[in-house]
Amino acid sequence: MNDNTNPSLREQIEAFQAQSATRRSPEVQERTKARRAQLVASGIADKSLKAGETAPDFTLPDAYGDPVSLSALLAHGPVVLTFYRGDWCPFCNLTLRAYQKILPEINSLHATLVAISPQNPDNTLLTVEHKELTYPVLSDLGNRVARMYRLVWSIPEDQRSTSANLPQYNGDDAWELPMTGTFVIAPDGMIKLASVDADWTHRLEPQVIMEKLRQIGSTEKQMSSHSDRQS
Repeated sequence: MNDNTNPSLREQIEAFQAQSATRRSPEVQERTKARRAQLVASGIADKSLKAGETAPDFTLPDAYGDPVSLSALLAHGPVVLTFYRGDWCPFCNLTLRAYQKILPEINSLHATLVAISPQNPDNTLLTVEHKELTYPVLSDLGNRVARMYRLVWSIPEDQRSTSANLPQYNGDDAWELPMTGTFVIAPDGMIKLASVDADWTHRLEPQVIMEKLRQIGSTEKQMSSHSDRQS
């Protein structure tokens, strides 16, 4: 339980949902809920990468056009890799801001936070500027990297007229999105935590990320100490 001055991400999302419910008709709310339930029932989240698997390496441009590679980041420590749908998604925006708040704690453990979406570079830059994000936010055009992490799904044609204008945001006509997923990756490239949910209102709490990073740090210290004793 959190106090009102420091609500959990789940509590923030629930507050947003309660507020938006006053502005949306019951029909729209039910339609959106049915879409989420349909995607969850498809079992697509079960196909995503899991803890214990090796995280695929990649290189993508950040909001300023500079290339960022996973392998280079892992050379400095663990990586928290989070996939979001786009600047148009309020649940993503709440999540990106919540993770921004714990960035000092992440960095104190020599870890790096990175966010990825299929948005084109211009819209990625808007996300960074509007949300005042100070961690790398990358453009995954065509969902190439999201596909490597087995997160991609396609919005059915009959739902596109009432969905966000993805061609405008992503720069293609594929109507594809990544499931929202967050991966905590150890320096050796092993995925230590994989949180993927087909319901885009469900997000990984910041405190869970921090717990896993501390666990990784503790394990690395123990291994280093054991190695020192043997040498």
